[in-house]
Order: sequence, then structure tokens, then C-alpha cells
Amino acid sequence: MLSLKIVSPERVEFEGEVESVLVPGTIGQFEIFVNHAPIISSLDKGTVTYTLPGNEKKSLHISGGFVEVQKNQVSVCVELNEGA
Repeated sequence: MLSLKIVSPERVEFEGEVESVLVPGTIGQFEIFVNHAPIISSLDKGTVTYTLPGNEKKSLHISGGFVEVQKNQVSVCVELNEGA
């Protein structure tokens, strides 16, 4: 499992265990799974989708941000897209 934390300037949007995270990278969308290589990437406007245990998917519309992955810890700092 991945440990995911999504934060915005207003609050912690989500914190918990997930199976995968799909993010809108600056040069294209990419998905993060268990044992993903360490990475830091900027994020464009789009949707962050994460899969909870049991295959339940949740989404969050963002206007930008960045993601860091290291040792199955995924940290996503986002600016929310309130109009979506």
C-alpha cells in the first residue's frame, strides 16, 4: 500500500492508505503504484484520482501543485480548482 497525503493551503484534503494515485503531471498524466521510483514533479490543472482499498476511487480537481514520492510515501501539495 501507499501512504498518501494531499494538502491544500486550506487544510489536509486526504490522508490514508491507497492502492494507487493518478496525477496530472506537467508533461502528461502518470500513475503511482507501490514501490514507485522516487520522484518530484509539478502538476498541471486536472484531476488527482486515488484508489482506496476495495477499488473505490476518489477524485479531487486541482489547478496545480506538485507531488513527491519516496519509499511508498506520496505527498501531494495542491491548489484546489474550486470551479470544478
